[in-house]
Amino acid sequence: MDRRRSTCVKLYLCANPADSAVERRALREVVFPKLREHCRHKLGVDFRVIDPHESSHPSHWQCEKTRKDMIRECRESSVGPFLLALIGHDYGSASLPAQVEVSHFHLLLQQIQQAGLSTRELERVYHRDENSVPPSFCLRRSCLSQEENYIENLVKVFQTAVSLCVSKKLLTEAEGLTFNRSVLDVDLRFALENCSRDDINGRCLVYVHKVTNLKDTFPSSAGLRSSPSEKDLFSDLIDNFLQGLIDSCQLEAYIRTTECDPRHGYTTARRHAYAELLSHQVYLDLMRLTDHIKDCREFSSCYLTALAREQVEQEELCDTLSRFYILKRSEMEEIQAYVLQSDHRRPLVLTGGPCAGKSVLLAHCAHQMKSWLHGVDPAVITFFTSFPYLPSPERLLSILSYRILRSYDHSSYSQETCFGIMSGHHQDATEPKDLSHLNLSTMFKAIKNPDISLYERTEHFCSLLSSLPSSKKPLVLILDGMDQLGQNFAIQIIKSLPSPIPATVKIILGISCYQTQLMQVIKIQYPECSAPLGEEQLGSVDLLLGVVDRKQCLEMLMSLLSNSERSVTSGQLALVNQALTSCCLTLYIRLLHFHTSLWCSDAEVSHLPDGVHSFIAALLDHLEHKFSSSVVTRAVSYLNLSKVGLTEAELADLLSRAHANQVTQIDVERLLLDLKDFLIRRTVMGCHVLSWVSRHFGIVVAKTYLDSCEARKEIHSEMADYFMSGWNACLEKSSKDEASMQKIEQQSLWDALCGREAVEMMHHLEESKRVELRYNVLMSWRFQHVLVKAGLLADLVTMLRQEDGSWANHRVCALLASILAFSSCFLQSSPLELLTLMETSLLPYVELFPALRVYVNEMRLERRTRSCRLAVVLSPAPDTVAHLRHLQCDGGPKRRTVSAAGTQLGSLAIVMCDGSAWTWDGSGFGLVRLSPSSEQEIKFVGVKSSQQFVLFRTPCNKLLLCDVTAPEILEEVKASQTLNMLEGFVAFEKQFCVWWKQDNIVGLFDASNRTLTNLQCPSYVTCAVFCSHGSYICCGQEDGTVSIFDIASHSLRCSCSNSNHSAIVSIIICEDEHEMACVEKSGGIKLWNISDKMQTPRLVKEASDGSQFKNMVNTEYLPEFSRLLVCHCNQVTVWDTSEWERYDHFLAPQDQTFVQAVFSQDGHHCLACLEAYTLVLVWRVRTGQCILSLDAKTQPHTLLTTTSDIVCVTDNGCLLVWDAQMVFVAAEAPKMKCGVMDVMVEQTGGWFYTVDGTDTVWSWSLETGLPHANFLHDRPVKRIRLSQDGKTLVTLSDEDIYIWHTDTGQNLLRIGGSGAKDVHITPNCKFGVSICEQGLSRVWKMVHGGVVCSIHLYLSDAQVSPESTFLIGLHGRDLLAASLWSGIISKSFLRAESSENVVAFRTLSQHADFVAVIVASGGVYTWKMSDDTVCRHFQLPGMFYCQPQNFQMTSNGSFALLSIDHEAITLLDVSHVRLCSFKAEGSVIKACMDETGSYIAYISQQTSQESQRCACPQHAHPILNVVQLSDGKRVGRVFLGKDPSTMLVNGQQCVFVGFRDGSVGVYSISGSLTDVEKGRRCRKFRSHLKDCCSYSVPLRWVPLETPNVIWPCSID
Repeated sequence: MDRRRSTCVKLYLCANPADSAVERRALREVVFPKLREHCRHKLGVDFRVIDPHESSHPSHWQCEKTRKDMIRECRESSVGPFLLALIGHDYGSASLPAQVEVSHFHLLLQQIQQAGLSTRELERVYHRDENSVPPSFCLRRSCLSQEENYIENLVKVFQTAVSLCVSKKLLTEAEGLTFNRSVLDVDLRFALENCSRDDINGRCLVYVHKVTNLKDTFPSSAGLRSSPSEKDLFSDLIDNFLQGLIDSCQLEAYIRTTECDPRHGYTTARRHAYAELLSHQVYLDLMRLTDHIKDCREFSSCYLTALAREQVEQEELCDTLSRFYILKRSEMEEIQAYVLQSDHRRPLVLTGGPCAGKSVLLAHCAHQMKSWLHGVDPAVITFFTSFPYLPSPERLLSILSYRILRSYDHSSYSQETCFGIMSGHHQDATEPKDLSHLNLSTMFKAIKNPDISLYERTEHFCSLLSSLPSSKKPLVLILDGMDQLGQNFAIQIIKSLPSPIPATVKIILGISCYQTQLMQVIKIQYPECSAPLGEEQLGSVDLLLGVVDRKQCLEMLMSLLSNSERSVTSGQLALVNQALTSCCLTLYIRLLHFHTSLWCSDAEVSHLPDGVHSFIAALLDHLEHKFSSSVVTRAVSYLNLSKVGLTEAELADLLSRAHANQVTQIDVERLLLDLKDFLIRRTVMGCHVLSWVSRHFGIVVAKTYLDSCEARKEIHSEMADYFMSGWNACLEKSSKDEASMQKIEQQSLWDALCGREAVEMMHHLEESKRVELRYNVLMSWRFQHVLVKAGLLADLVTMLRQEDGSWANHRVCALLASILAFSSCFLQSSPLELLTLMETSLLPYVELFPALRVYVNEMRLERRTRSCRLAVVLSPAPDTVAHLRHLQCDGGPKRRTVSAAGTQLGSLAIVMCDGSAWTWDGSGFGLVRLSPSSEQEIKFVGVKSSQQFVLFRTPCNKLLLCDVTAPEILEEVKASQTLNMLEGFVAFEKQFCVWWKQDNIVGLFDASNRTLTNLQCPSYVTCAVFCSHGSYICCGQEDGTVSIFDIASHSLRCSCSNSNHSAIVSIIICEDEHEMACVEKSGGIKLWNISDKMQTPRLVKEASDGSQFKNMVNTEYLPEFSRLLVCHCNQVTVWDTSEWERYDHFLAPQDQTFVQAVFSQDGHHCLACLEAYTLVLVWRVRTGQCILSLDAKTQPHTLLTTTSDIVCVTDNGCLLVWDAQMVFVAAEAPKMKCGVMDVMVEQTGGWFYTVDGTDTVWSWSLETGLPHANFLHDRPVKRIRLSQDGKTLVTLSDEDIYIWHTDTGQNLLRIGGSGAKDVHITPNCKFGVSICEQGLSRVWKMVHGGVVCSIHLYLSDAQVSPESTFLIGLHGRDLLAASLWSGIISKSFLRAESSENVVAFRTLSQHADFVAVIVASGGVYTWKMSDDTVCRHFQLPGMFYCQPQNFQMTSNGSFALLSIDHEAITLLDVSHVRLCSFKAEGSVIKACMDETGSYIAYISQQTSQESQRCACPQHAHPILNVVQLSDGKRVGRVFLGKDPSTMLVNGQQCVFVGFRDGSVGVYSISGSLTDVEKGRRCRKFRSHLKDCCSYSVPLRWVPLETPNVIWPCSID
């Protein structure tokens, strides 16, 4: 395994167990937990420590072979450091070797006997094993006595024998050393010998602790001195071995010397002091080494998107599977032949039985493609369905399409957006290909959109296959095991493949040989494709994976045994041959290898399992004996039930929790070593997880341990508790990391880690049936944020849509899913903007859905936690409303809706052009195809509905009745035989009435006795209706006649006819009034008195809707509201049926025609769709104003309104559902008629005023978020000004000046004849100033309008001085000041040069005597008004200039906004005398500073390729940014989603933005509105939302009819 792809730091702790207990305990308790937290949260990797001596009892210490296996595993799989060695003052004793070669063991026994010692104990604990390679005596640890000093004495005897052999030259000194080295020495040498420099430098840490003044540190050896002493061995280890590595490989080694008092020795206190110092140093060193992990991670860039991550993970899985290819398969040559032949236009299907090795063979072939296709550069794309998390065929097609695009894109991998893909990059320069028909950026966006249908994805996928591959760069697509995901899944994918396959594309499928139905689908998909060798047949090129030769299997087994230094005896070999006769599967051979490697030569083996499943069961049984049954049961169950796989650390944690911390890391590592051949490590969502090498392990585990629901639920519950326990800490850490603005590379790793854990947690909460807790987690904003950041937006949308719960909760989940799906393009490129996006999208609807309050409160809390200080206070009126559901019929890429009908229960039936019928229950996230129980497939051609019933028509005019409460039952209605089309259908309880086009027969069907009665009318029947009690039925006819039939007797009661013989299209019976209204096709209405049921009805009233056209479209009647809607092609008319008077009518837009119109359920709104128009328009009935549009994307076919929803069926079979209350709240959201031109805010910020260029000024309350009053004028308003005390509003309309009292709305003065172009109010609120360009500018008193003085010169850009004494403005090139008392020009700015123009100026409210002035040459001056002096402060460099239209200055003069130029904003920091220019996010449209000089807000249009090519609202529209002036840091940003027209920052640190659609948005900097104020605003808004249609109209303040003050018109 490539350790650069690992996601775990696995550290082997090497130490003398007898001399390091205190140090190891200190590291285990203090250092390692902190390092694990650091690695997980900062680097996105796990941290594990393998301590072979973790147990306090020596009998549990690991043998040499196990320790070496663990060291090797750490070295190969750790992404960072793998070795931590602690060398103390004690060398340590040698241990009994695990095995000794037979010749050496006999020599040792012989020497012991010659020395007069007993060999009985050695012969008892060692047994001869001929299966070892070479044959050896192996130590039986179970035979070792646990008595004190037993092992020590046995080791002394063994070492005595070794010394004797060395002294007699029977063993070499090197051979003797292998038996004398201590555990510490053996482990260190194995870990560091023969290692590359890269494996040592930066990956190993050695700490040597020397203690001086100790007596008898190394006891002298008794007897022979042929073997080196412990002191010599210790010196050789440190001075020679380690020093050599330090010099040659820069091994990091630290040596510390502790000098002891000879009287007391190495005391406990000194040991603890050293342990503390060691812990500190180890922590610092490991922090330093692990922080380098991000530099060596090979594919950290792939975390940018989920699709990119899945691509890398699939490629890694292919590499992993290919490594299992050992046996050469002849089928590979046939696959090669298929790839090389160009005449095959169909796929190759590789079939085989379970465990036949299809995946391994295909993975190996994928690696051979480039060598097979030499001379070209093939794109090889593989997909193996062992990939654990694939919810739908749509997801698979998205992944494949993405990978095809990336394979033919030569741009950098870091350009992880669709807009980095340019058409010119896709083909070799020698073979240009026309891609003009492909909109690649749009296609890439569609790939990422979770709402794109299967058929749209299929079209994109087939377009890519036919357009991008070429002869220079062909495409090979390998799909394996789709049948394992479900037959329907595989069928949908097969049908998505192009037929025939393009010549430059090869498709290879791996399918089980038992999938006969799937093979039949393939034959149907490819009916006319050529077969190999010229044979003509249907379907695919089939290739059956045959059985491997037994001889090859035996060779493979022998090779595996040889690699593990094992063999079998001849007798055992015979048994192996017998087993291979019954099963020659490669997985069986690997299981056989595991089993035979455990055999000793003297083991009695009578039989072997005869199949894979039996062998897996035997393996599990062996593990239960080796470990405990509980540990194995839990471990394999955890692996089996995980959603996407578990990391080693998670498995260890789960086992430890389940066994009260009795399972150690070393136990888990031993278990994993035993399972290493049957587990694969692969990267899923950024983490290396464990999963079975074959799905058959999961099958056996499920059957053995998880056969009951209770067992599965228990395991799921334990796993849910584990992931939930760390979830809050995960979220907390994630928030803190964002607040600290970490680098994206580091954060992305952590995001992926959290995302995978979140998916696991939700899966186990669902499977353990903890519905409420799962819903609470799912509805957590932080949970959603983690998934979005991890690139799992599509998965989050799926979770929300599949969430079960109450009706209200279901709708909230649907709303969130809809917003996320609608904004998917934006969120995938800007996941950190989820907070402001959801805040803006949800605020208008919070009170509709109480469950959202907790969600919004969590967002606000998160905002404070993250110090994200730009909050949405007042969300602008929504432009449209996100649909709750977007469902599609499975009708093929050319699907068309033929007919659709809705019932009173809110359900819906749709008939498609292919004859299929679909139903929707009114609440689910899916359409259900109507499948009658009969074997013969039934086609449908039409549908009608009435009450809860739906009537379908077949091509042979058979009528099938369906009750939507039991949609699976279809009852045939035995109607009269006619070839005419079904025209209509009405129901009353069990009575059903049907009629046909161009037919005068009405069929009356009684479902209770299944009888049919035909009622004959004099003319063709056009409509029918039952009376409220069902005793009679009225039938309208084409000639204007209405026939009334008695139901009981089936006889004609009476009839009536209108004089103009216009066809009747609808009949309304008002039985309380004894009236019958007939709506004619011409639009007229006839009202008949039917009080006497046996007499001819009497005409009471006639009325007409005035329509010029006679083609009626539809009608709708709301009896509870006494309203009737009549829709013609050119207008919609609303009737008041209480008086039968026309209430209002709405005309269709120019050159447009209506195709349908319906009422909202409360009758306050009308919805209509137009021909060749994708929008559904919403009208307010009360005003006749079109107030909202809903985008259906394609042409609407049918509209339906229910008590809670608005449903639209489109022509292409899509069903869109909007929440009715949301639509009407959005529709009634206050908006001005035109774009907002100006905003004025009072000083407290509680009230603000807007003008849109019409005759109305709106007064808004920020507390309620609603308009409070409208100030009306006779003409359009040009200017508004608000006094500083907020009590007076001055407006300029035409040439009249209006003075309003803001509290009472009274128009105090209306001054006529002013001729003013602009108007001002003095800061003291006592005077007004009108600016005239042609005549006299006047100063007048606010109280009575009397003129104080006149100013003869026109002053442009005029401003009133803060002390209300001067009007300062430009006249030509001069800056002048006119006295407000006399009107005389009393002061003039003295320019340095007479030719120098004044460019801009501003008064300073905090320095009332000064005016800041900028001249054309770039000089910055202050003009002191009191003594008329000028002081030059600054000279702008030549490259900088001032834009007068954008020039602003703070009230204290500390900052000045000079210019905005494309993506740059230039500021002048006056207090520090410096220029500041910072790059904005996009092209700046507007910029505004607050008065205090704390912030600058600017609106910019995004200019990136992403925003220019994307049409989603967030990318297509500008952004509001707020930057802190003191340090240039961004406070926050909001994607506005619509085009702004004006902006203002007021003193309460609120940004007011007016939009072109007439709405207003308010955004708070640093949360200036308190929670109390926000709560009060929400409470008042709630009363508005309770009945959005009874929206309280703002107060209307009317002006004086005529001016009460008239100034004489005078020209200067």
